[in-house]
Formats: sequence, structure tokens, C-alpha cells
Amino acid sequence: MAELDAVVVGAGPNGLAAALTMAAAGLSVQVIEGAGTVGGGCRTAELTEPGVRHDVCSTVHPLAAASPFFQWLGLESRGVRLLQPDVAFAQPLDGGRAGVVRQSLAETADGLGADGRTWSRTFAPLVDRMDAIVPAVLAPLRAVPRQPLRAARFGPVALRSAVGLARRFDGDEARALVAGVAAHSMLPLDRLPTGAFGALETALAHAVGWPVVEGGSQVLADVMAGVLRSLGGEVVTDRWIGSYDELPPARSVLFDLAPVQVADICADRLPARFGKALRRFRYGPGVCKVDWTLSGPVPWVADECRRAGTLHVGGTLEEVAAAEADVAAGRHPEKPFVLVVQPSDVDPTRAPAGRHVLWAYCHVPSGSNVDMTAAIEAQIERFAPGFRDLIVARSVLTAADEQAVHPNYVGGDICVGASTLRQTLFRPTVRWTNYATPNPAVYICGSATPPGGGVHGMGGQHAARVVLRRVFGIKSLPPAPPVHRVAADRAVA
Repeated sequence: MAELDAVVVGAGPNGLAAALTMAAAGLSVQVIEGAGTVGGGCRTAELTEPGVRHDVCSTVHPLAAASPFFQWLGLESRGVRLLQPDVAFAQPLDGGRAGVVRQSLAETADGLGADGRTWSRTFAPLVDRMDAIVPAVLAPLRAVPRQPLRAARFGPVALRSAVGLARRFDGDEARALVAGVAAHSMLPLDRLPTGAFGALETALAHAVGWPVVEGGSQVLADVMAGVLRSLGGEVVTDRWIGSYDELPPARSVLFDLAPVQVADICADRLPARFGKALRRFRYGPGVCKVDWTLSGPVPWVADECRRAGTLHVGGTLEEVAAAEADVAAGRHPEKPFVLVVQPSDVDPTRAPAGRHVLWAYCHVPSGSNVDMTAAIEAQIERFAPGFRDLIVARSVLTAADEQAVHPNYVGGDICVGASTLRQTLFRPTVRWTNYATPNPAVYICGSATPPGGGVHGMGGQHAARVVLRRVFGIKSLPPAPPVHRVAADRAVA
């Protein structure tokens, strides 16, 4: 077998991004994926009924809309449609109230009453500087921002906990909104860097929205694979790699895998000390996820919640904080914080007429095998009486199931790594170049590398650029693949 320039193990967004970047530089690339389809957490499948398309993990894509990698690739020019719901995200409260974030910052502020002015003062400076903040946040850790003064405006807001950020506001609605969006960090809300999560995701909602991909997240992964094939790259699915010796000959290998998997596969190719460091990498809480087919839209009491793509369900700041503290302490909350997505409300291609798609998850202790369906449905029913009557079918994955289906999600951690302050600065190990290993042929490109989890492709592109420079002497980012070479291949993909 002829030696390849690069092999990428794992066809999640980061693995595909790494492969695309190297293939665009003219290198021979093969991607190997254990599952039957590409995409990793960016896949779509019929989980409940034929013809009803559920995203297996990620549905809402603000980072894809803002990512420099996807701007380089050019999603819209390749036929990927990002659909914007009327309301980016909402948080229902008892009594028919809700905090609501629209893409328009002014409309959001108007809806928050007395807190509206503070909301504008907090987020308008970030929205105005997103062209500098996003590249800085998604850059390698020690990269110097191209616009350091503009990017620095993120610091005063980000360097506080979610609880600290919420203290700026007086009303339940604004405080709950901060809690819900910061809880994406899967950390207790009184810890750093939960405020950074909340501030960035809220600013993204105002700057680029919280869109969904028309047809499902699988479309995004399929288009990436199609572009790769058009450049001569190869994608192999249904092939799990257990050891380095199972890989084809290649000058470089990039792993879009969890650090513990890299340590196992490369046990005889990496120093024992480095392998131990990879195994010490900390994972966060798991999730228990439920997918439903419904006979109608969710009957939220707060009307604006019916127009939201994403809902953070858990009540007030204090309730959300208590639930997340329980999870951090190893307990299953009686009233969990529940992240809910209703994609078919903005994308009717997800389900046939008369059917609606809904999914939700709650955080649970790592590795939990507890089915949280009853608690999740009770929280939704609390703010949408009659919800249970609409359920036609459901599919459930506990945190333990998540790891069994997606081995990257160690303990059910969909972020592939605890988002602690230390692991924000050093991931996956304490090393100057986060994507490299002591073996000059082995690199890591998954969500355990900077900038962390999310569908943005930047971990993959950063790792690929390290490989291009170190192994092949290519110092600049190659031009994006031409669009006209993709059309025929996308039909195949």
C-alpha cells in the first residue's frame, strides 16, 4: 500500500475539518470512522419513527455560523442552509412568564423591562466586536489575537462566574437567561469560566443567531465529506481502530478522539509518561438524552417559547444553580436543568405532516445509567401542560448508553472534557503545542484540544496547520476548495 500523507481517525466535524485542510493543500488523506456514517455528534438518524429525522447530538449551530473554518469552507455556497428561529433561546418561568433572547438585541432588551438597559450595556459591546472576539476565542491557546484591543473587551464580562454575571440584573427573566445559557458549560454556576460561556453564547445569539441546518446536522457533515472526496480524499466508515498497527502507512496520523482513546490506540507509539497524562484528562458530567416524535407542537404556556429553537427549562437562576450543583456532587437532581430543542418548528423537513420533532437532555453524573425520562418530561410538563399527551414515540440514551454509542463521549460527556479553568488553559495535556505529541507523526485534533467542544471545526484546522508546518513545511492556510468541484459529489455523499 502506498504511504498516505495523512490519516485522520474519527469523522466528527474536527476530523473532517483537519482532513479538508490538508487535502486542500494537495495532500493525500484518508479518514477512518468507526460508525456507519460520518459526522460524530453532528449526525441525523431516524430514532423513533420512519421518516422522522432526529439529530443524535448537536442541532443548534451558532459556532458553525461564526466559525472561521466554516467561513473558509463557505457553507452557503455549498448548499447548506442555516435556518433561524424567531426566538434564539428562551427560558420559561412559572406563572406563564419567560425570558426571551431574539437575534435583535434591541428587541431582547425591550422585552426585559427594567433590565433591558443593563442587558444592552452588557452585550452590545461584545456583539459589536464579534469579528475580533470569535477568532480570539476559537484560536490556539497561545496565539496572539489579530485585534487584541477589540478582543480584550470580552475579558471583563468573561472573567466571572455565571452567578457573578447574573448579579448585574434584578429581574427573574434576565437572571434565568444567564443561568440557562451558562449551564451549557456543565459546571456549577458559581465557578469560572461559566460566565464566559454565557456571555459568548448570548453575544453569538445576537450576532449570528442560533440556527439549525435545514434537513438535519447530518447535512453539514455530508457536505464536508463530499468536498473532501472531490479533492481526492477517501472516507472509510464502519471500521473501528483498536491499535496503531491497524492504520494504513502514513506520514502523519491525526486523532479526532478522546485522549484516553488516543492513549489506548497509541500505547506502543507514545512515551508511557505522556500516555498517563492523556489518561489523567478530566471529563465532565454526562447527559441523559430523550428524543420524541410528537403529534403536535409543544403547548408552552408562554407564547414566545413556542417560537424558540432552544429552551432552557429549569426555572429561576437559583433552581438551575441548585440542579447543576447536585450533578457536580454526584447526585441526580429531582428537578434537573433541561436543555430542549424543537427543530421542526423552524425546519419542517425533519418530520412528515402531523409529526413534530423534539429532543432534550439533562446533566447527570459521569457514567450514570439512570433513565431520567420521567424527570425531564415533568420539567417540560411544568411549563407546557399537556405535553405528555402529544408523545407518539420516544428514544432514550442514558449517559452510559451515550458512551456505548459514541465512544468519544467518555462517561456520557458530550463536550469531551470538563470545561474547568485549568482545562481551558491546558488541554489535553500541559504542552506548548496542544495538538502535537512526543511522536512527530501523531497528533490530536478533537474536542479535547483547543478551543474545545462545539461544531466549529477549529480544533481540526488548528491541528492540520501544525501538521502542515511540521511535517510538510507548508506555513500558510491553503485556499478553500473551489465550489464547482463539489456539486456532483454532494449527490453521492
